[in-house]
Amino acid sequence: MPLIRPTRKDDAALLPAIERSSGQVFRTIPELAWIADDDVQSAEAHREFLRSGLSVVVVDAADRPIGFLCANVAGDSMHIWQLAVEAERQGQGLGRMLMLAAITHARVTSLAAITLTTFRDLAWNEHFYRKLGFVTLERSALDTRLAQILANEAAHGLPPEQRCAMRLSLR
Repeated sequence: MPLIRPTRKDDAALLPAIERSSGQVFRTIPELAWIADDDVQSAEAHREFLRSGLSVVVVDAADRPIGFLCANVAGDSMHIWQLAVEAERQGQGLGRMLMLAAITHARVTSLAAITLTTFRDLAWNEHFYRKLGFVTLERSALDTRLAQILANEAAHGLPPEQRCAMRLSLR
């Protein structure tokens, strides 16, 4: 049975490979296939989440990370920056386990909401988060922080018409 635990420093070097593996699903969408070969978060970026944010991993029976979630707190909200599960482990509920751990953490720390940005109309993106209670925000409802995140994503090549911000209210 997979287990969720806090990320340890020695895990950070393993997480970029998990993200790379996770991104292989984009090869099934011709216009987004380039994402499978795009840059991933560095081990140093993962270590920064250990220092200043939330980083959890889901591990196999040998305590080897097979998925992770990175987030940080901005004001009274947690923002999910990355959720990734190895390609061969996708579809087994591990991403859901990671998200539920983050939601529990946000509730325990009395945060008002969780936000994230993702692709619209992909089963493993917007639809997945909707099943967890997230609501897609209209562009007019975006706060400055979320609007800036989406603008940065567009500047790095993600198609803005296919991206959205989502929010889960915890109050």
